Amino acid sequence: MQRTHLYLALAACLGLAAGPVLAAPPHKTNEVNTLKALIEKQQQQLDQQQQALQQMRQQLQQLETRQAQPPLPPAQASTPPPPAPAPTAPAFVSAPGVTVSMHGWIDATYFHQNRSFAYGNGQNAQWPVPGSAGALSGGDVRNTRFWLDFSGARLGPDWTGGGHLEMDFFGGYNGTTAYSQSQQIPRLRQAYLVLSNPGTGSTVQIGQQWDLLLGNIPVSLTHIAFPLGIGSGWLGWRFPGVVWMQELDRGTTGPHWRLDLGAFAGHWNGPGDNINYLTAGDAGFRPQLEARLHVQDHDWSGYAVVHYAKVNLAGVGNIATTPVASSVTSEALEVGAAWSPGPWAFQGNLYTGKGLGPVFGAQSQFGNIQETGGWGQVSYHFTPNWSANAFYTYAKNNTADVIAWLGHGSLGYLKNRQAVLSVLYNNGPYGFGLEWLHDVLDYTRTGTDRASTSGNQLSLSAIYRF
Repeated sequence: MQRTHLYLALAACLGLAAGPVLAAPPHKTNEVNTLKALIEKQQQQLDQQQQALQQMRQQLQQLETRQAQPPLPPAQASTPPPPAPAPTAPAFVSAPGVTVSMHGWIDATYFHQNRSFAYGNGQNAQWPVPGSAGALSGGDVRNTRFWLDFSGARLGPDWTGGGHLEMDFFGGYNGTTAYSQSQQIPRLRQAYLVLSNPGTGSTVQIGQQWDLLLGNIPVSLTHIAFPLGIGSGWLGWRFPGVVWMQELDRGTTGPHWRLDLGAFAGHWNGPGDNINYLTAGDAGFRPQLEARLHVQDHDWSGYAVVHYAKVNLAGVGNIATTPVASSVTSEALEVGAAWSPGPWAFQGNLYTGKGLGPVFGAQSQFGNIQETGGWGQVSYHFTPNWSANAFYTYAKNNTADVIAWLGHGSLGYLKNRQAVLSVLYNNGPYGFGLEWLHDVLDYTRTGTDRASTSGNQLSLSAIYRF
């Protein structure tokens, strides 16, 4: 409407001035042109204002429309959604306040032997079987192991609780068919509960666990479940039992001292059922009793262990004959130490005793057999990843005792020597090892003869720890 009125006014002005202009002199023509230019400029400004006014009206209408609509739900918001949370590691669900962690390793070994070995070929080979012949090779994964650790439970105001459950795959094979060797059966290693009192420095373990003769363990990626030297210089086995561990120097500086006391189920090889609690060690109440004093500082440790048990060779009900002796007293004294100065590492132990078949003494011969043995290992780390290791073990059984118990628990093993060299590469959870094992066994078959045999095993192992 304003624009129409402007046009009429302009037309009237021009009409009134038309006659004079046509007759006007030249200087009047310049005034007319100036007036036209002014009008055109004002018209352009007016057009721009009209456009701006129209844009403002459109914006106002859009705002009014948005205010009249309900708000959008969060899923329809125009802003981008927040980033998804990082995935978390799987968690085990257990009792309230109890946490469960799973650890272990996968261990694979490829080996070559010039003859068969005792305890088995592959990852549990220890010394050559007398009379065996013929080279053999294969792959073995039975060292693979996993365990669960439980923590967080409480017993009263002062004691915290937990547990440990551990398995590997040395439980035999599923049948004896052509395919059974690749169907390894798991076996229970340890299953015990833990009670700890941080205020007093006391810890109690109840259940199947290592006895206190377990000390230092030789380094190897091939011989893990059956450590180097087991049965011939290295003692220890797992039994149901109770262990009390007591810190002796709480709140002091310097070396840390601990006293361990243990009582474990008795055991022997026969005369009754070995897997139904009918052995000579199960007759009556005959626990294995042990005590260990342990000391440890920054780069060294040491321990001393005493072991005692007495078995009734007549067995449960005193029904078995006892041609050699009616009972055996099992005794052992063991000392061990470890030291790690710089890139070097030294470890080992020595022992003496008798009647130690149940704890893998006397090369698993059962009888009143006196023996002495030990082992040592030297390791040198060239770099944080590469190391070289040299191991040697020696065990000598009393010859008269071995002969006296032939056919009644003795296998005729007199003396064993084992030497092992290895090169290992470890990087994070991964490890690779090349190992050569050489073993020499002296034995007798009849008590009057003497014989010796030797065996070699070359192995390449890989491990992944988790």
